This record gives sequence, structure tokens and C-alpha cells, in this order.
Amino acid sequence: MGRLTRAETQERNRAKVLEAAREEFAERGFRDAKIDSIADRAGLTRGAVYSNFPGKRALYFAVLADLAHQVQPPLSTPAARDTLEAPPKAPAAPNGPATPAAPGPDRTAREALGAFARAWVARLPLTTDDPHGNARLGKDLMPEIAAEERLQLPFAQFMRLNAILLGLSLEALARTDQRMVKVAETVLTTLHGVSQMVATAPGFVEPFDAISVCEQLADLELSGGWPPPHMPWIAPARPVDEPLPWAPQPATTAVDAVRAEPARLAGDGVVAVLGLHRLEAIEEAVRAVPPGGEVTAVLVTSDPDELGPLARLAIADLRSCLWQAFPPSAWPRLQIVHDPSGSLAAAAGVAAVSDATEVAVRVESGRIIARADGRGACHAAASFVQENRRSPRLSTPPPRR
Repeated sequence: MGRLTRAETQERNRAKVLEAAREEFAERGFRDAKIDSIADRAGLTRGAVYSNFPGKRALYFAVLADLAHQVQPPLSTPAARDTLEAPPKAPAAPNGPATPAAPGPDRTAREALGAFARAWVARLPLTTDDPHGNARLGKDLMPEIAAEERLQLPFAQFMRLNAILLGLSLEALARTDQRMVKVAETVLTTLHGVSQMVATAPGFVEPFDAISVCEQLADLELSGGWPPPHMPWIAPARPVDEPLPWAPQPATTAVDAVRAEPARLAGDGVVAVLGLHRLEAIEEAVRAVPPGGEVTAVLVTSDPDELGPLARLAIADLRSCLWQAFPPSAWPRLQIVHDPSGSLAAAAGVAAVSDATEVAVRVESGRIIARADGRGACHAAASFVQENRRSPRLSTPPPRR
């Protein structure tokens, strides 16, 4: 066997650190875990741990994200069908078992919410579980977010994004024009509340009661209104004078975080580059894009070491339940791609990113034909072609008083 390259050595050490950290966090909890102990378990130096992760919290988030991504996609997707060529992995995540097949398309919204809640509850730890097992690894996540103000705004945006994904799936399954994102927010609030009570007051809550509650929420009328108040006065997208090629590199490694399969980056539609403080803007692009247009949300952050894995964790946790509850035909017509290196953002012409970034481009025939920046950019880029064929109502500012 030849010598490992530097990159291979780093990847192997990173895997060792993650496994050692998982054991340490499971056994001692986040607060009592020690970097020196993690290094000893991994057979590495303390410096080797810090060369891969800047701190204990970033390592904790990475462990949870890594475990969440071990849940397999349903067998009806291309990514899942490919797994049939090799022996299946045994799931080690605290998110419940791998899903053997996607649900059928005849499921009602009520049944889907019940199945979603059932999948959520099934991964919660029981009082009889091993106190040091994987199921209890996530018990320190919410207290850590609550204790660090810097994490709270992006985490709120992760929750909004999850509500958008769940709400759009409900709308597609119910074949309704009613906006169901508010219903999804209520469902997620209920389930997160159950999770916290299970963690802080074991035995007080019967988690499976949440299934019945969530089923009944399907009939709740909480449209929430659309469009948002700011939308009628957003600045229009700018046509690009010299159309730029849309050639993201490396395109072959971009993964759609909703479906866990290679992202489709060659089609016409909208590419939205969004910092983690602006994720709610994704809904504006989805609702404004013409029929058949793709929406790809490229998530960027100024803190890829800590906020990056937290974003991966939040979406992976939601999708594992979504896969078990909704048929693929009901999944939102939306791709989400994590872009920790900023390569996709650069391909869209965004050289510098932050958590407040909101830039959207309209792509046609492989070229960027329009661009919008700032608040409302997603709607502006998604509606660019339509607005150039209709009246300029959205670009007309309100009268001065």
C-alpha cells in the first residue's frame, strides 16, 4: 500500500476525530467532554484535533451533522437506487432507521403529517435507552444554541427554511393553492416542544400523543398571507448587458441537500445565493418562478466551521422525516446546496459572502441574463422574464407623501 497523500491523511484524521468525539460526547455530554480526551481516543495530538475543528462546539455540531447524514434516502430516488448496488450501511444516526421505500402518492396531507410526526417521535430517546447512546447525543444542542446569542438568528432561519420545505410539500400533496407554511411552523413548534420536554422532563409527556395532534393540524386554516408586505416595492432585477456563462466548478460534486443526490445545475431558473440570515427569502423565489423553472438555493456563511455543520444538521433532520412521510412527487421544486467554499457563489458572480448575503440570478440556456441584490432579490430574479412581458407594477415605488 502506497503512502497516503496529504489530503488523504487529513481526511482520515478528520474521520478519527469525529468518531472519537462521538464517543466522548455520548459518554460525558457536551459540557464535560474534553478535547484532550478526544485526542487520546483518536490516537492523535491535541493540535491535530484543532487543525480539523476550531473548537469543541464546532466539533459537536459536526458530529451531529455527520450522524444525521447517515440516514439513507428512500428507494424511489436515484441516489437510493444506487445504494442497491452495494451492501446497505447500518444507520448510526440518532434520527431513526433508514427508510426502505418512499410513501405512495395517494397519501393525504393529514396522513403525511401523522407519518412526519411518527418519524420525528421515533428518534426521540426513551427512558430505557442507553444513557450514553447515540439517541442522547443531541440533548445539549438546544441549550448550547440558547446560550450563544450569535447562533440564534441563523437557527431561527433554519427553522423557517424547514417550515418552507414542509409547507410546500403539504401544498403539493393536498393540491391546494392555500399557503401551508404557517401550518408547518405550528407542526414544527409542537414537535420541537415535545423534544425539549422529553429531554428536560422525562416521563411527563407521552411523545406519541404528538402524532394525533399533528394530524389534526392539517385542517388548521393558517394561510399567513402572501406576498410579504415588502414585496410590492422591491427593486427589479437588472438585465446583464453581457450575458455571463453559468459554469459552477466543481459542478459534479454539488449535492441537493433535500434529495441527497447530485444537484441539477444545467437547467433554466433561479440561483439564489443566500447567507444564513436570509434563508426565508427562498420562498419568494419558489412562488415567483415560472412553471417548470428550477430554484437552487446556494447557502453561504462567514462561519463555515460552526454554522456550516449546524445548517447541514437542521436540513438533514427535517428531510429524514420528510422522506418517510411524503412521496417524492410532493417534495418541493427546490434544490438546496451547501457551499462552504464559496465556489458556487463565485460562479454566480458573488465574490464575497456573509451571513447577510442575498443575491439572485436568472439563468437561461446556461447563461446569466439578469441579476438582483439585496432584500427581495429572490423574487426580482424569479419574476424577471414575467415582469418584462407585463406591466412594471412591482418596480414602481410607492408615492411620496
